[in-house]
Amino acid sequence: MGDQQKMAFEGESKIDLFKKKEIRKVFDNSEWWFSVKDVIEALVDTPDGTRYVGDLRRKDEGLNARYSEITRTLRFQSKSGAQNTKFTNIEGIFRLMQSVPSKRAEPFKKWLAKVGFERVQEIQDPQIAIKRAMAIYRAKGYPESWIDARIPNKIARERLESEWSQRGIQVGVQYAILTNAISEETFGVTATEHKSMKGLKKNHPLRDNMTPIELTLTTLAEQATVEIARVRDAQGFDENKDAAISGGKIAGNARAQIEKQTQKSVVSEENYLTERQRKNASSDFPANLQKQIEDSLNVTQDD
Repeated sequence: MGDQQKMAFEGESKIDLFKKKEIRKVFDNSEWWFSVKDVIEALVDTPDGTRYVGDLRRKDEGLNARYSEITRTLRFQSKSGAQNTKFTNIEGIFRLMQSVPSKRAEPFKKWLAKVGFERVQEIQDPQIAIKRAMAIYRAKGYPESWIDARIPNKIARERLESEWSQRGIQVGVQYAILTNAISEETFGVTATEHKSMKGLKKNHPLRDNMTPIELTLTTLAEQATVEIARVRDAQGFDENKDAAISGGKIAGNARAQIEKQTQKSVVSEENYLTERQRKNASSDFPANLQKQIEDSLNVTQDD
């Protein structure tokens, strides 16, 4: 943990150990990048990671198409001098894991959470937290259209909660009541009813199972609520509840127009649970890694 408290400097080179295997990394553009060769050798226990990656790219067309996007050549400063080496970031590692069958994948994710998710960097540059959240969602299999809707939704929620905090709203019950007011006006159902329609259990996050259009309308409602609260200078619970209802109505009107044009309900039974989650109500990723992502965005759970 001590290492995570120190802010890395641009171009810094370091070596971390995973099960006695050295993993080179370089700090570039405000985030850590890891040697592709070292990561592959750690995951599949091959003596020639470079060759293995070459074979992998020939077999996996999807990986090959994105390889230039998720990797870059960086200079690693070693005792023997600077070396140009191929590196990948957090997102790239998760993409590689999709193509590499390995019993070490889960231990490696836990290790990565310790050496790659420096909280202090996210405080300095919130864009890193967003990129990492996107990487996790991609690794979980969410489509790009969903991620494009989810990330702005997280940001809108954060701004709304910040606004509520400044206007005397108490975290917990009052947040839940106001969130429910927005949901009822936006979708015509409470958050609890919405979860039930989707077949979600209590510990399943509603927003991680909304459709892109549901997310977009929620974002609109919460952004509108913030603007209305500011214009009215809403103070305390009652005034902010009125603002929440007004913001939700704006999104509710938009929903009605969409349903009129499409001739179908926006409120959907669709969810994004994996088969494992349906059976066990558990996450596909280690709990500590999930917490790192949520903490990095400073967003409270908003069912």
